Amino acid sequence: MEFTIAKTDLVRELSLSQGVVEKRTTIPILSNILVEATQDRIILTATDLELGIRCSCPATVKKQGAGTVPAKRFLDYVRLLPDADVQVKFGENQWVSIVCGRSRTRIAGMSRDSYPELPEAAERIAEIPAGVLSSAISQTIFSISMEESRFTLNGALLVLKPDSLTMVATDGHRLALAQHPVQLGPGASHRALLPRKAMAEVAKLCSEVGADAKIDFAATENHLFFRIGERMLISRKLTGTFPDYERVLPREHPHQIKLARDEFRGTIERVAQFSDERSHAVKVHVEPAELKVHSSLSETGESEESLSVDYDGPAVEIGFNAQYILEFIRAVPESQVAFLFKDAASAGELRPFADNIAYNYRYIIMPMRI
Repeated sequence: MEFTIAKTDLVRELSLSQGVVEKRTTIPILSNILVEATQDRIILTATDLELGIRCSCPATVKKQGAGTVPAKRFLDYVRLLPDADVQVKFGENQWVSIVCGRSRTRIAGMSRDSYPELPEAAERIAEIPAGVLSSAISQTIFSISMEESRFTLNGALLVLKPDSLTMVATDGHRLALAQHPVQLGPGASHRALLPRKAMAEVAKLCSEVGADAKIDFAATENHLFFRIGERMLISRKLTGTFPDYERVLPREHPHQIKLARDEFRGTIERVAQFSDERSHAVKVHVEPAELKVHSSLSETGESEESLSVDYDGPAVEIGFNAQYILEFIRAVPESQVAFLFKDAASAGELRPFADNIAYNYRYIIMPMRI
């Protein structure tokens, strides 16, 4: 196999594969990327057996074929080359020769015979705007459980309906729900658990193409497929049953206050400097016309800040994980947020606040005892 390709094209497509390639694996071939040369393109494939990506870009192909090369080393080297055409040749001994200008390098590759095959894509279920899917991911991904033992919580629930896309994630201490109205077509109906790693890679692909681009979504019994132009991301579904999140959502909150997003974020960030490193606990005390945030460490110090708010209800003090609050605030583009609550023993809720919000975004946080 032999081809010539623009360095910028090769670096761009190789970069997209790096999040998929398995860094620590007992199967050496999974650290490699599969390179296939066809008539006028090269196709790059990476997989960790749970997640796979296939990209392609134009190239001048002198000899068609296929081979594998260490993904990280290949990218790290090509990235350092000058912006010029790169000549790549795979020999029958599995060594890869790379020539660019006066640079000549050889990298030991491996035969493509042992490289795993990716599943074939199914028929398209829906065409999803990249901006909608990217937003839903950024609004929920931080709520996914990091505990591997809680397998069904290691991803988000994706629910497609003809007129909406919903994504829900929870780690048992908080829950994020993002529901976007979007016309996906009369046959667009699907429900699946999307792993965290796949969500991050889909978001990366969305950022490459822009908010208005369309994503072809398909699914089989075990896999989910996201096609964006010449790129295809394939993810194995998480198995198991996602919790009945609708039962967790509070039906009503007797109290609500509005807060300026940036002011609230700054307050939480500063006060949280004196919270416990493990629990990140802060006290949120609401009383008429004022919201106070307080934290203390016996050996380090304490901090308290107050914000003026439009509130005339009873005094309520609730403990929260400051990190949970901050992750929500950073995911919200609106300049104001709403804080809804009941009492010290009930879950609080945060929402973006604006006159004309086109989507529904709810973030439920369980209270802490401090």
